[in-house]
Amino acid sequence: MTELLSPAGNFEKMKMAFLYGADAVYLAGERFGMRAAAGNFTLEELDRAVEYAHARGKKLYLALNTLPREPEYPALREYLRQLAAMPSGVPDGVIAADIGVMMQVREYLPGTALHVSTQAGVVSSASALAWHRLGASRVVLAREVSLAEIREIRRALPPEVEIEAFVHGSMCVSFSGRCLLSNALVGRDANRGACAQPCRWNYTIREEKRPDTPLPVEQTEDGTFIMSSKDLCMIEHVPALMDAGISSFKIEGRMKSAYYTAVVTNAYRAVMDAYIKNREHYVFDERWQRELDSVSHREYCTGYFFDSPSDNAQVCTRPGYLREKAYLAVCLGYDAAGGTAVFVQRNKVSVGETVEILSPGHPGRGFVIGKMTDSEGNDIPSAPHPFMEFAVPVPFAVKEGDIMRSAGMG
Repeated sequence: MTELLSPAGNFEKMKMAFLYGADAVYLAGERFGMRAAAGNFTLEELDRAVEYAHARGKKLYLALNTLPREPEYPALREYLRQLAAMPSGVPDGVIAADIGVMMQVREYLPGTALHVSTQAGVVSSASALAWHRLGASRVVLAREVSLAEIREIRRALPPEVEIEAFVHGSMCVSFSGRCLLSNALVGRDANRGACAQPCRWNYTIREEKRPDTPLPVEQTEDGTFIMSSKDLCMIEHVPALMDAGISSFKIEGRMKSAYYTAVVTNAYRAVMDAYIKNREHYVFDERWQRELDSVSHREYCTGYFFDSPSDNAQVCTRPGYLREKAYLAVCLGYDAAGGTAVFVQRNKVSVGETVEILSPGHPGRGFVIGKMTDSEGNDIPSAPHPFMEFAVPVPFAVKEGDIMRSAGMG
């Protein structure tokens, strides 16, 4: 069975990932993860996260995927000792890119599965087998590997070697994320979790004798000079990916919102389940593509699954994000007798507004808010305050954790 692996930048995002269908999540502690700016987990939070995941039969993988320098190893060893002593147990797996880190993990967490990060640049079965001989049970393939190559790699590997592949989310213009641009420009090492994403910045050219007349580097009809990569989206190709023998589908996005985590996880879960249920007569449901269009993203592409890096650089034709539907509230409970649901506010919502409810296993379902009451039962025209609780009649059953969002793009 193919695993669906979702990002968890903090505890709320982890809960959303599991609620909306993830089999496992990947996250990081306060150090040694490649997303240093994400919320991340303290040691105490990580202990609670392990307990939360295992109580639900889910798995949790810890990213230790930076490339630490020599002075950082004493702190790494101490962190591994602390992980080994957590009351709730250790993570199910550790994702690492550096062979030195991997050997430390084997020493201090001998019972934990070792997953080789995409930053290790695994592009062949020979490389995957070499890592397996060093103790890895899974390799996260380089994003530059094509679908045809994945099939060949899978056929060449023994069944016990799992392969994981990114299927959705942001991509890096550098090979497997190995980039020096951030460090060179602002002194923030991308390979130690502090990438400033200078590939997403806007640039200008200055002619030597006219320094006060900058020329923008921009998209024209002749092409683009922007380094910002498009976002990966393989939702329409889930059957081909499953048939290729990929063990785990990975969604990128530990820096994204809890709403993003819920929507994307929900879409891939639904499509995977639909194909498993009826492989012979499976037809892709376009509603799930529309769900992915509703979250903040750059232009979508299929990465290098069908195009080689030399054929297609997969860079954006326009800067910035395509805007998402506004994340308005989360359901706290539902009174079936009265048909009324209680929500906690995330963004302002008002009477007369057309909204949608996102539920696990369902695309958005819309209705118009005809009435709102506060926590004391008083009629109110809107819920303007963060985290205030309010109740609205909903024309269909909802559950705790369902998301209210705007019907149009925010």
